[in-house]
Amino acid sequence: MATLLHIDSSVFPGEASSSRSVTAAFRRTWEEQHPEGTVIYRDLAADPVPHITADAWSAGYAAPIERTPEQSAAFAARLKLIEELERADAVLVGAPMYNFSIPSTLKAWLDSVLLLGRTAGEAPSAQGTPVVVVASRGGSYAPGTPREGYEFVQNYLEAVLKGTLGLDLDFIVPELTMAPRNPAMSELIPLYEASRRRAFEEATTKAKELAERLAA
Repeated sequence: MATLLHIDSSVFPGEASSSRSVTAAFRRTWEEQHPEGTVIYRDLAADPVPHITADAWSAGYAAPIERTPEQSAAFAARLKLIEELERADAVLVGAPMYNFSIPSTLKAWLDSVLLLGRTAGEAPSAQGTPVVVVASRGGSYAPGTPREGYEFVQNYLEAVLKGTLGLDLDFIVPELTMAPRNPAMSELIPLYEASRRRAFEEATTKAKELAERLAA
């Protein structure tokens, strides 16, 4: 049966987080389609991976026999994350927008799994693996909006996940999530509600489609 690598990075728990709510809906549908499958779950807010260090970085380009004990220990932690990615048949990522970009915990995970000559380069080891990213945001940064130029989540993740890791990337974008809590955005609540409904519908649909695709 298929293996799903599910990564959440929101600092907010449960339904307080738009990205977690939508990834949870995706995962529920996935598990319905794969009751005997495997889910590898990483909550990067509750259990963050270490930020990249000189030892962890340099160890990736040194022969195992040449690594110092510190490099070996640091690389072992990176290797575990890399192998989880390589083992996955599909990847699900919750990536809320914080200050126009992704959470630092998600960046730390990416820094660990990006390894030139293995996961990156001419033949990335996880190339073609489908990845669905739930990119939630408090406002709207869609093309044509006043803050279009501040969108550094989808642009960055497309460059890294698709352009570098070679993954088959798809986005779900719940937006205007601050509308119910910010009086200045109250007139946008109907648009927020429509975006939320659409995100949950897409999560269910994409999970089913992906399950059928992998089963074929």
